[in-house]
Amino acid sequence: MKLFNKTKNIYLTEDLREANSFSDKLLGMIKNSNLGGWSCRTRFGIHTFFLKKPIDVIILDDHGKVVKIASMLPNNLFFWNPKYSHVLELPAGIIKKTKTEVGDILSLRSGETGEAIS
Repeated sequence: MKLFNKTKNIYLTEDLREANSFSDKLLGMIKNSNLGGWSCRTRFGIHTFFLKKPIDVIILDDHGKVVKIASMLPNNLFFWNPKYSHVLELPAGIIKKTKTEVGDILSLRSGETGEAIS
């Protein structure tokens, strides 16, 4: 999937994967740090234990609006309001490079056509 910032008219990544299994949610960027990022649903927090590199994290509401962002170093915890459940884990520097900020609207797009799927 592709992750598109509608507000800034820029792609954040073109290789975003959905973390559906417990293993993907638990290991995410630890297991696959060379991917363009992970998208998953979780309630209140993530960790960066065992990561070797920093990551960027974006929390979205149910409408794709960015409600919280962070650039996380390895071996840290990140918590947010449990009413938000959509989490994006991206390689470090994506937030800064794309100038993504709280309030921006993001959407997921299919790989080949770029057609919006959320």
